[in-house]
Amino acid sequence: MNIKKVFFLLFTTFVFQSAFSQKDGYWDKDRATTEEISVSARDRIVIKTQDFPVGTTEVVYRITLLDQNQQMAGSLVSVLKAIPDPTGISQGSAGAVFILSKISGDDKCKYAIFSKEELASKYKKDGKTDDACLVQDTPVSKDAKRLSTEKSACMTSNSGNLWFGFESKNWIMNQKIILEVVPWVDLKLSRGWSAENRKTIIDQCKTSNLAQKMTNSDDFCVCILDKIQTKYKFKEFQKLLAIERSKAFKDFGKKCFDETGASKIVYSSLRKQATDLAKQELYGAAIAKLNTIINDGKATALDYNAIGNSYILTKQYGKAIKFLKEGEKLDDSELLIKLNLAHAYLLNKNYSSAKAIYKEYQAQNVTDSLSWAEKVRQDFETFKKSGIQNDDFKRVLKLMEK
Repeated sequence: MNIKKVFFLLFTTFVFQSAFSQKDGYWDKDRATTEEISVSARDRIVIKTQDFPVGTTEVVYRITLLDQNQQMAGSLVSVLKAIPDPTGISQGSAGAVFILSKISGDDKCKYAIFSKEELASKYKKDGKTDDACLVQDTPVSKDAKRLSTEKSACMTSNSGNLWFGFESKNWIMNQKIILEVVPWVDLKLSRGWSAENRKTIIDQCKTSNLAQKMTNSDDFCVCILDKIQTKYKFKEFQKLLAIERSKAFKDFGKKCFDETGASKIVYSSLRKQATDLAKQELYGAAIAKLNTIINDGKATALDYNAIGNSYILTKQYGKAIKFLKEGEKLDDSELLIKLNLAHAYLLNKNYSSAKAIYKEYQAQNVTDSLSWAEKVRQDFETFKKSGIQNDDFKRVLKLMEK
């Protein structure tokens, strides 16, 4: 393989990796700081940057000292256009050299960076750099650095600006200093969804009625947070009326309830609780659990059968008939519903309707191993233990023998 092909492959690989390693953000040239400063001999001066936009995670700055008639060869903004994201600056010395000014004068200065205005003001008075987040104590004619929220105290504690303090080391002449600061804006964070703001949504979600039905609502609440972040900037969401925010939570909650599988877990848990309560003969509590499933529109035919059975055992026969008929609409082949409907008719003094059902299905099984007739006998014994007596029980049992 000749050297040209090797070079082409290496260049192609570099370009490909750069393209796919770009961060999701941009250099904000509109909020860049470009200041030409004249510092008097043996003097100190403080320069405040432009306000950093919401979502600023890094800045690149360049300081260049020029001789009296020198002009900058190119702005830092124009240089950074060639660097797709801040990581390109940190991938070796080439990046740092690239953003340095091509020219500089013979003068030198010291500088310090402060994250708060009061600290910068104090420096201007006494020249002490103890409170600075970065100090360049060796005089330089030019310098360039990248500051990030991950590694620099200047970015982790700043209030949306930085203050650059310069001290002239020229004992005779004024100095001409060019300060350039360009912020990098993370697109996702630029929408205002900081960790603290995201936490407020999660905390609010955790107190919702749906979340409190779950043993673990983490995935559910994260789903709601993602949908809110996608649709709204944080300030937009905060400006909504309380009733509008509530509706947003409700609408997104319904979607996330199904999307995260939370609905299956919640309703399975409610069914198990209802079954356990019925076994303890706490039929009223079991009915309440089943009603939750029904009211949410998530009931199966067997849920209607279960609530119908509990209504029978609490002698609420009219309600039992109503719910069992709803169950029939979902599954007309479910014989447990047919049987409980016959029981409800019988106990509600409608023997003729009950008899027709008992007779129609007497030759079938209600499960793979339990006959219709045997299930009738078992249910009548359960009714008697619960204090439910009916003279027609014997008539039905005799009917089963024919």
